[in-house]
Amino acid sequence: MKRLSVVLAGLATVAATPAIAGPPYDTDDPMPTDFRHWEVYSFLAASGFRGQTEGATGLDLNFGAMPGVQLTATLPMNFAHDPATRIGAGNIELGVKYRFFHSDTAGLSLAAFPRLILPSASRGFGSGRTAVQLPIWAQKDFGSWSLFGGGGYTINPGTGNRNFWKGGIALTREITSRLSLGAEATHQGPDARDSGSSSTLGLGGSYRLKRPLSVLFSAGPGFERDSDRTQFHAYAALLLNF
Repeated sequence: MKRLSVVLAGLATVAATPAIAGPPYDTDDPMPTDFRHWEVYSFLAASGFRGQTEGATGLDLNFGAMPGVQLTATLPMNFAHDPATRIGAGNIELGVKYRFFHSDTAGLSLAAFPRLILPSASRGFGSGRTAVQLPIWAQKDFGSWSLFGGGGYTINPGTGNRNFWKGGIALTREITSRLSLGAEATHQGPDARDSGSSSTLGLGGSYRLKRPLSVLFSAGPGFERDSDRTQFHAYAALLLNF
């Protein structure tokens, strides 16, 4: 789906840790799921303009396969309303996050997170072609604050589509041992021949319920070059961490 990115990755929700990064933000972070642990997200993401809305709901599965290595599978169900309502299977995403640098002393981490987007969506959703995302993510911790960001190149085949670059930056702060809040900004090049570059702003946070459950949320406006339309994007998820 164009102009919608469901970015779901590792999240630690224990007390006395650095400020939480990654979900619910569109900007990812380099922190993998803990070794031999699972993170299961039940998510809902949407974007749109006035009466036009598109999005996805489903599950995202993260597993710490090795120290510093996370395996990811995203299983979405897409929906759109423009003005008729359509529902169908989304593209399955498979990824491997590899943290290739980490320093507790410097509070700095770097990771690659290539993702394969399989052409498994129902008719009317997706391009029917395999896409590949090739991002690099970095994070710097300052006590209860975290600054993270990066981005990369997406190979986006299909009729009328274009390969594109996308990047983002986010700043979060751990308010309490349960609550983290943050803000982000992203920018993406044109993903189709008839579209322009786009940018988003967002505010979000996460709140740890009784372990192992957490809720995550974010929302904000989106802007497309050479257009006076202001879009919206929103994300919510329930995280099970074990």
